[in-house]
Amino acid sequence: MNVEKLSISLPPSLVEFVENYKLNKGCKSRSQVIEEALELLRNRELESAYREASAEVDNDWNVTIADGLTDETW
Repeated sequence: MNVEKLSISLPPSLVEFVENYKLNKGCKSRSQVIEEALELLRNRELESAYREASAEVDNDWNVTIADGLTDETW
């Protein structure tokens, strides 16, 4: 896997959380803990975008599904 090294600064309470999470969940490294956290953030953003997109109304689609055909056999 291609990776880039980053340097981050965290308050002691978050460093302690990361270390405890690593030990309790069997993660191989602090980096793995941070990676999992970032994946959760990415998924939350995607979920929000999907929710927003599904709320959009497409009037052309409404016309298409209401074209009078009730049961088609192909």
